Amino acid sequence: MNLLSGKKILLGISGGIAAYKTPLIVRQFVKYGAEVRVVMTPDSKDFVTPLTLSTLTKNPVLSSFTATDLDNPIWNDHVELALWSDIYLIAPATSKTISSMAHGICNNLLLAVYFSSKSPVFIAPAMDLDMYAHPSNKKNISILKSYGNNVLPVGEGQLASGLEGKGRMLEPEEIINSIISYFHPKQSLKNQTVLITAGPTHESLDPVRFIGNNSSGKMGFSLARIASDLGAKVILISGPTNEYINLPLVELHRVTTSDEMFQTLKKYYTKANIVIAAAAVSDFKPRYFNKHKIKKGKNEIMLKFEPTIDILSYMGKNKINQRLIGFALETEHEIENAIRKIKNKNLDGIVLNSLNDDGSGFSFDTNKITFIRGNDFKIKSYPLKSKLECAKIIFDQILSL
Repeated sequence: MNLLSGKKILLGISGGIAAYKTPLIVRQFVKYGAEVRVVMTPDSKDFVTPLTLSTLTKNPVLSSFTATDLDNPIWNDHVELALWSDIYLIAPATSKTISSMAHGICNNLLLAVYFSSKSPVFIAPAMDLDMYAHPSNKKNISILKSYGNNVLPVGEGQLASGLEGKGRMLEPEEIINSIISYFHPKQSLKNQTVLITAGPTHESLDPVRFIGNNSSGKMGFSLARIASDLGAKVILISGPTNEYINLPLVELHRVTTSDEMFQTLKKYYTKANIVIAAAAVSDFKPRYFNKHKIKKGKNEIMLKFEPTIDILSYMGKNKINQRLIGFALETEHEIENAIRKIKNKNLDGIVLNSLNDDGSGFSFDTNKITFIRGNDFKIKSYPLKSKLECAKIIFDQILSL
């Protein structure tokens, strides 16, 4: 199921530069099954257009108490909006908006909805570092917390002013994760460490060429997100990929070659409680690396390859108390090959997908998986689902072992 299926989320947008990120927040909420409505301050429309947000939400975007462009103005009922929502998220929340919320100043629709709200309120501050650090702002944030609001932390990095420091709004993914965690409070992996490998490896032939595969890393990164939702500390080791994650409980290590992945994994393997080998590691690497680009000019070229280290075999042989889960991508005799891999690699379970299934395998946002348990070889197959939903299924299976 979608993680936010049936949830009603009201997004309040105030007038800061971080408002440009709000379409990404809306898009993710909708993707996870939520119904979204938006209220804006008048100033926020300088940074993001109501048309963009209404297109994404499929709902009118409100920024005033009345629809003033009509001959017979319609009252935008702030009380109805407040009662409608399961969550009221204000992102970005500028220093001005935070001050008004803390001191009962109600001069726009966003604030009127806040003062009428009976649902949980999440606040994502966004401002320059000196504004964020100012004692009056700190006091206002403390006041909002004392009222029972959920004030999210701020990010750290380059700000719109050009300065570096704390104050930027959390990234959309981090905000979404906080809301998902609220609706899914069960932390079944709290105080556990989950080690995940993801993506391809690239084995260099010369300074400009390599051999690799089409793995996108999407499955491994989805597993990291669900593990984080379940409260685990996550060590994510990823080969070259365009995927991105920035969650407080996820520690990302980027590598390129199979040797780099192996050396990084060895540092953390003994500390892990659950290990999921989702990476598509190259089986072979060039025996020799050409220091200079291989030039044209010959009718054919001979390259010699040697096996890479079998990372999964290493983990199976050195397993202590870890739950070790492998992946198998097959084109024929899928079940037989997957069960053989469980036995040969000493796995507790394996996730099987096939290149013969439409929408499954490399680069897709969806996958069609079969989970095979290692203790009794019980097989459970699932229809085509998003990779995030597949990740949730995989952890449900792991927790049932």
